[in-house]
Amino acid sequence: MFIFKRVSALLLLLIFSISSFANESQYKVETINSKVLNEERTAVVQLPKSYQSNPNKVYPVLFRLDGKGNLPVESALLDSLHQQNAAPEVILVAIENTDRARDLTPTVNHDPRGPVGVGGGGDKFLDFIEKELIPHIEEKYRTHNFRIFSGASIGGLLVLHSFQSRPHLFQAHLAYSPAVWWGDESTSKDVKEFISNSKELDSFLYMNIGSEHAEMRAIYDDLEVFLKNNPRKGFTFVSDAFNTVPHGLTSKAGTFNAYHNLFLPLAMPSSLLTDGVSSIKEYYARVSFQRGEKTIGPEWAMRQLGYSLVDKKDFKTAEDVFKYNISLYPEMPSAYNGLAYAYEQNKQFQKALEQVNISLKLAKEGEDGYEYYINRKNNLESELSKLSK
Repeated sequence: MFIFKRVSALLLLLIFSISSFANESQYKVETINSKVLNEERTAVVQLPKSYQSNPNKVYPVLFRLDGKGNLPVESALLDSLHQQNAAPEVILVAIENTDRARDLTPTVNHDPRGPVGVGGGGDKFLDFIEKELIPHIEEKYRTHNFRIFSGASIGGLLVLHSFQSRPHLFQAHLAYSPAVWWGDESTSKDVKEFISNSKELDSFLYMNIGSEHAEMRAIYDDLEVFLKNNPRKGFTFVSDAFNTVPHGLTSKAGTFNAYHNLFLPLAMPSSLLTDGVSSIKEYYARVSFQRGEKTIGPEWAMRQLGYSLVDKKDFKTAEDVFKYNISLYPEMPSAYNGLAYAYEQNKQFQKALEQVNISLKLAKEGEDGYEYYINRKNNLESELSKLSK
């Protein structure tokens, strides 16, 4: 596992160093005269490729701390995932810094490992994000209410603080090598208390760690173990350790795992098919929420779920899944052929033949699958003939 993570991190860095999907012409600079912070603040917005050509579509929003420099990596990775139907397109909002130590830390630091007497403006900065930046972005761009908050080091610390202090604000939190030592470990302690007092928590949290000094690693490990040992309904926690990756590169190393685990793929994994059709409906309700539009599984993906159940000899649930697939795709011959397969494997040849005949009525000669349906029909008729003798 260690070797894989090391290699995957290096490969990602190589890929991102030679590819740049971020086009400068796509950047839009938003300037806000903040009353909360009493200063002018800027954020750089990168819109999805389909934004102009699809005027009715809405998008989730990623709020990334530490400015525009992070956009090339974020956009390249998200674009690749989107091309594989593994993530929706996302509006990226990179928040530029003025006084980073002041804004990104929730408490004043008294730990000699960092600047003593510095920080403490985190809540005020979150007020700016919640009351000024988010409303500005939502008014100007076509967004929906799935928001992601991402940051590294003290930016990751602020992400953790937001996770426990304003759980309503973001639906997903990505904290790369969060500086959990800051302020006498107060944020780590607050997260533990928050989790302890929560029975349900509809949220996603990704954390990782790099080659940090021993004290930092001990605090991080303690928090990670606590989160793993205290699961909550609706809460997804994912973590990574990149033991040879330096502190400043952990966001690059972890970006793929963060988004790969956050976003649900369009094709539902069979491992999540725990309660038949009910689990399919629940899964695609979650996909729809992430993507901001009603989403159903592709016909082929739904059929694969049914096949996986047939392989397990769970014919009743497989039939339910195939019938549900037919209800979603009543004009697709392959949907009926899937149900035919379940009946055939369960030796219900007459029922299988009825479904294949429907497939043949819907299919046109020469189309993909047509000859397969003919062969299945002939085989089924042969089996029925044997039984009648």
